[in-house]
Amino acid sequence: CRQALRRVAGPEVDLARAEREHQLYVGVLRGKLGLQVLELPADESLPDCVFVEDAAVVCEETALLTRPGAPSRRKEVEAMKRVLESLNLNIVEMVDENATLDGGDVLFTGREFFVGLSRRTNQRGAEILADTFKDYAVSTVPVHDSLHLKSFCSMAGPNLIAIGSSEAAQKALKTMQQMSDHRYDKLTVPDDAAANCIYLNIPSKGHVLLHRAPEEYPESAKVFEKLKDHMLIPIANTELEKVDGALTCCSVLINKTSEL
Repeated sequence: CRQALRRVAGPEVDLARAEREHQLYVGVLRGKLGLQVLELPADESLPDCVFVEDAAVVCEETALLTRPGAPSRRKEVEAMKRVLESLNLNIVEMVDENATLDGGDVLFTGREFFVGLSRRTNQRGAEILADTFKDYAVSTVPVHDSLHLKSFCSMAGPNLIAIGSSEAAQKALKTMQQMSDHRYDKLTVPDDAAANCIYLNIPSKGHVLLHRAPEEYPESAKVFEKLKDHMLIPIANTELEKVDGALTCCSVLINKTSEL
């Protein structure tokens, strides 16, 4: 916990509570939603390795292994590569040493990609993502006051962007709207951190949304409760948030019928 990267110093992570919250998160995906969950082995030499989202971007049958912006995280990609190879995905590796890309900066809307240009992701990383996923438009969005693009936004439905209400978040949304030929609906929540949620469309369950718990962000939770067509599942993330972790950070969703 003490070695994990963080943008600003803050309270210490309660490891036991962090583990309980993570087990609940995995339990929802596996038990409540019936997804197959492949867990990567923990590596004590890589304190940020729980944030698997940053190591790969998966779309359809292709997986782009990233080159994380923090040098201390680059080795995390190795374990991700092994598990993605086991799924027989088309693996693309980012070998250009001038490129950096964190998965937390990549928002896929189902129609196109938005890539945040942040301290962790640069223009060259965005270009390689565009070369990898040629079927989709890729637009870049400057990210200044947050770690990642998805620190303040995510998809909350098929055409719905959840967005924080800070000036930086709203400015980024305006950029995305200007870049896109498509008009998205938006769901504005008072708290930027709560705008990071996980949307799933599961055949047997319909629209599912994992969002931050009411005890953490009560006003944002009220906004999510207006989504009457969704199965809403609140998930607490108090401890990993202390080291800049959000809900999407801890999983890579792969739309594939597994043969494992």
